[in-house]
Amino acid sequence: MPSDPSIRALILKIDTVSRSIVIEELDETHLLVDQSQVPFLKNELNKLLSENTYNPLDDENLPQ
Repeated sequence: MPSDPSIRALILKIDTVSRSIVIEELDETHLLVDQSQVPFLKNELNKLLSENTYNPLDDENLPQ
């Protein structure tokens, strides 16, 4: 699975916390992952990325 360094770091973080997803680190941009874990991995990445993304609509709920 090719990835940029930030996504690669998130995948490795998910792997250490959750389960054995990464089979082998091939190089700086490629990881060999367990194919059966890909849906779980995508879901976890989406969660992490949404937590770290600014959404201006969230500011509408703040008291003024």
